[in-house]
Amino acid sequence: MKDLLSMSQLTNEMIYDLLDRTSRMKKGEIPSLKGMFAANLFLEPSTRTKQSFYVAEKRLQMEVLDVEAEQSSLLKGETLYDSVRTLEALGADVLTIRQSERGALDDIAAKTGASIINAGDGTGEHPTQSLLDLYTIYEEFGTFQGITVTIAGDIKHSRVARSNAYALKQLGAQVQFSAPDQWRETNGSYVSMDEAVENSDVVMLLRIQKERHEDESCTDSYLETYGLTKHRANLMKPGAIIMHPAPVNRGVEIDSVLVECERSRIFEQMNNGVYMRMAIIQTLMEGKYYENHKRIQMERGLCATV
Repeated sequence: MKDLLSMSQLTNEMIYDLLDRTSRMKKGEIPSLKGMFAANLFLEPSTRTKQSFYVAEKRLQMEVLDVEAEQSSLLKGETLYDSVRTLEALGADVLTIRQSERGALDDIAAKTGASIINAGDGTGEHPTQSLLDLYTIYEEFGTFQGITVTIAGDIKHSRVARSNAYALKQLGAQVQFSAPDQWRETNGSYVSMDEAVENSDVVMLLRIQKERHEDESCTDSYLETYGLTKHRANLMKPGAIIMHPAPVNRGVEIDSVLVECERSRIFEQMNNGVYMRMAIIQTLMEGKYYENHKRIQMERGLCATV
């Protein structure tokens, strides 16, 4: 595998391999990618994802270039493809990109030799967030079979919900949703938050993405109607956990006191994200250089035949 653009690329075997690599790295088995070059191009705001990749790359001993959107030639009219090709020409082995157009990286990845990681493409997907979420769940329960996960909030606009729902179902978890009518997708099983807290092993809350909304009236009294209140948290199953990809709107989708409560794994998710992203980069670098080696060997074979 050269690129990571969508969770649909990954088989269960590939996901479990990444979970295993992440676990080993978290225990201190950290490989060195010294001499390799990583570039991070974030065209939408990001704190956790961008800095998580930066820390992951530095721990792998990579050289890192952070490209600020406001300082890039994209403001001068350069296309995203040309920006990527420029960074590749300068020596980038892997590029982590966040941008607003759903599916825009597919064509770019097919035309470049560098590995491309989708760090969020508008309302499309967010595969690295999904993988760190999967690791957090697997670390907690040791399985996905028989686990019920409720994804609650702004389902319609959430790339996190889209990636997680696909992967969790593929791995054997039961996935249900809770959301106001206007933030629902047409497919999926929906329940109220009162039902969700009583039958879920994982309550995964989502940020309300006001920047993608025309009507914000749904946020009025959202916590009491659709969010995780202290009362609802008290009704959760024994051993059930709370997750959130962050940033967290305290007092909106979750009561502020629950963000760091005993059930919460929100900050553990962030910690796990560094190790998962290290595992992803290592895997892609192995795949990239395996493909290059195979291509070179084939070319040499063809030359020898001639």
